[in-house]
Amino acid sequence: MPNIVLKAGSRPPWVGLAAAAWVQVAAGNGYNFPLYSSALKSVLGFNQQQLTLLGVANDIGESVGLIPGIVINKLPPWAVLSVGVVFCFLGYGVLWLAFSQTVPGLPYWLLWLALVVATNSNAWFGTAVLVTNMRNFPLSRGTVSGILKGYVGISAAVYTVLFNMALGDSASKLLLFLTLGIPIICLAMMFFIRPCTPASGEDSSVHVHFVFTQAASIVLALYLLISTIISDLIPLSDTLSYILVAIMVIFLMSPLAIPVKMTLFPVRPKNHIPATDSLDHLVSEEGESAPTDPLVTPSSSASYLGSFLDIEDASDIEILLAVGEGAVKKKRKPKRGEDFTFVEALIKADFWLVWVVCFLGVGSGVTVLNNLAQIGFAYGLDDTTILLAVFSFCNFVGRLGSGAVSEHFVRSKTIPRTLWMTCAQLIMVVIFILLALALDGILFVATAVIGVCYGILYSVTVPTVSELFGLKHFGIIYAFMSLGNPIGALLFSGLLAGYVYDAEATKQGSSTCVGPDCFKVTFLVLAGICGLGTILSIILTVRLRPVYQMLYAGGSFHLPQSSGH
Repeated sequence: MPNIVLKAGSRPPWVGLAAAAWVQVAAGNGYNFPLYSSALKSVLGFNQQQLTLLGVANDIGESVGLIPGIVINKLPPWAVLSVGVVFCFLGYGVLWLAFSQTVPGLPYWLLWLALVVATNSNAWFGTAVLVTNMRNFPLSRGTVSGILKGYVGISAAVYTVLFNMALGDSASKLLLFLTLGIPIICLAMMFFIRPCTPASGEDSSVHVHFVFTQAASIVLALYLLISTIISDLIPLSDTLSYILVAIMVIFLMSPLAIPVKMTLFPVRPKNHIPATDSLDHLVSEEGESAPTDPLVTPSSSASYLGSFLDIEDASDIEILLAVGEGAVKKKRKPKRGEDFTFVEALIKADFWLVWVVCFLGVGSGVTVLNNLAQIGFAYGLDDTTILLAVFSFCNFVGRLGSGAVSEHFVRSKTIPRTLWMTCAQLIMVVIFILLALALDGILFVATAVIGVCYGILYSVTVPTVSELFGLKHFGIIYAFMSLGNPIGALLFSGLLAGYVYDAEATKQGSSTCVGPDCFKVTFLVLAGICGLGTILSIILTVRLRPVYQMLYAGGSFHLPQSSGH
């Protein structure tokens, strides 16, 4: 961990969260590929195979975040964001130079590599803001994850509105905006995103602030959905288009209302005892020790002894209490809920259960997302624009809603967050079977439901990983979990769905497949995959129930041992 002085005060974390919303929208720039891919193909003379390989480059770049996951513990957030800014500028800059013919004749391999670099900026942006805000709000991890992942989910709609209404459907202008606009936005926001003294209280004002932020993002998502539909159905004048874009920008700025309100109407701070021992370590600088540093205080060891007995043996408890009293200075392996290194996490069964469950569910969802246009045409839909808008909106709802819902039930009932992953995959099993049967009217319903489930799986994984393996090395551990997305896209979308689609199209004597048989086998296989994910998720939830009963025994996140962040 770098030697960072934390920003004190109650407002800085909320300023950082508001700035993070903008950076997360910027971190969704990989969703823009469908907006300029057709123009790129025609201007540069690519064939469909070359364009498909560029799409693979797009997925690889945005999903591989192992390096930023490592360096987030070595460098301050602004430095990590700076790397993303450089990657975004260089990668999209090369694409713009080639597309605008400013530098003609650039080789294909260079453009492929440029797109990998450009979209890899997402990993640097997302890691910096997600890790920093999770540490700034350690008591509300599910809520914060839902908010930040939600803004990534609606970024596609933000760029679509910008592309249609402000950039005149110009791929050249869009690439120029990605080259210059995103770096400028992130440079303006980066110094607001910094480690802050985390709020240790559970007062009602914090809850109200989160509710406001969630409500503001929901209003933004609805506005974007309605604006997209209107722009497709009704020709808009330039003036009206710019007004609609300006309203969108105002909605994006709405999270800033919280720190503004805290400035104009300050609340007198209350004296209270921090809710977790780990917060003391988050507040102190790296290398410093708190005035008292017991792992378990006499008052807390007795109350949490029963929880430990459920999952640990007696000898470990004796060592723990001895260390807490200062009698023993023996290093031991971390327990679930404490800080793990990446290597320590790799040898845990829970780690691989979470990874496989996420891989199976997210891989199935991304298969639908990547083939949504072809699925729509196969089922007789002429215009798939609204279908894509429905998926994006419901993806946002799943991300934001699962963060809030899982946070409520984990606090009130100590229900593991992985239960919602189980529910999502079970629902996906049913939906995939219904899609395979090609029931009338199922397409839009299935698209909406899969979008919600896809968002749930993406969002719930974030706080689950942080709660099981700690926040100290959260960046690299979560980055490894995210590898399930590109691997799932390659196996389930590129190989399975692509092979089945081409085989059915060949039977029809055309390059385009029409009819439910185009994806019938794919949907049945995906139903089986999600069925396996459901079983593994149930096993994981049963294993984690005593852990969550320990962590949330008092109705809020509480580590009985210090984490040493």
